[in-house]
Amino acid sequence: MQTVRNNRSLGELFSDLSRETSTLVRQEVKLAQTEMTTKVSQVGKDAGMVAAGGALAYAGLLAIMAAVIVLLASVIPLWVSALIVGLVVAAVGAFLAKRGLDALKEQDMKPTQTIQTLKEDVEWVQRQI
Repeated sequence: MQTVRNNRSLGELFSDLSRETSTLVRQEVKLAQTEMTTKVSQVGKDAGMVAAGGALAYAGLLAIMAAVIVLLASVIPLWVSALIVGLVVAAVGAFLAKRGLDALKEQDMKPTQTIQTLKEDVEWVQRQI
């Protein structure tokens, strides 16, 4: 097989290199698309958690405000239950929002696998030339 490759013309060699490079570029683009789709999906989930945390924290704030209103309207034990519910909901909301934000900060949006294989591809093309 080695002698067959050595007997090919320069035009054939460049034609093969061009075809292989074209295939390689298409595969790299597909890899980058797959990698970015995965990363965007994870960011979407984390953003959803931040939104859910924000909504729960807002509901907690409303409950706390209701407790204050009931307290001011008339001093009866109803405000204690409203205050407890408000604090619990606000705490859960804050926890979810912090967890989502922390997860978003940890996301690396660079297509690292694609970058690595592109470096390897450049080395391969240089060796071919």
